[in-house]
Amino acid sequence: MAIVSRGFHGRRQPSDHRLPPGQYETRDFPVLSAGPTPRIARDLWEFTVVTETGTRHSWTWAQLMALPAERPVVDLHCVTKWSKFATTWQGVSLDTLLGGVETEAEYALVHSYGGYTTNLPLKDLLDGQAWIAYGYDGADLAPEHGGPARLLVPHLYLWKSAKWVRGLQLLVRDEPGFWESAGYHDYGDPWREQRYQGD
Repeated sequence: MAIVSRGFHGRRQPSDHRLPPGQYETRDFPVLSAGPTPRIARDLWEFTVVTETGTRHSWTWAQLMALPAERPVVDLHCVTKWSKFATTWQGVSLDTLLGGVETEAEYALVHSYGGYTTNLPLKDLLDGQAWIAYGYDGADLAPEHGGPARLLVPHLYLWKSAKWVRGLQLLVRDEPGFWESAGYHDYGDPWREQRYQGD
């Protein structure tokens, strides 16, 4: 008599603890965009933070490059259900850019070249959680992935990491962005599967 029945292959391996519910791992880096890919020359690129009082803080490409760079290695989670582990970036922390900005705002509306917007609580851009990324995997960030620079907020679904970023509008009250106005979740936590309003 067989001690182990047919079809028994041992214990099931636990799913990767880095994979949020409803996601699958990919080794590719899929390209998804809400419109055509903007092409922005670095000598024309500018990143601007506008506070709730209208005070403006701006950085040219050269000024951004002069700031301390960080090289975060992070997992990415797209609302279309793919996750990519251990991606390597280069960029400037939002802590550095917002360090000298005086504000009472609690929210940010991110603006991109091409007109895309997305909203986030300001606290999600601070404390080492977000970067203006201009390098990926040891090379300049390609336009299809948001180059010359994109926002990188890896703890939220990837639509919050706005490609072709050009600035932040700091707000006292939350204001929905492009996908949020179309029914996507205002926050977008992959671990809580916050894909759509009501999730």
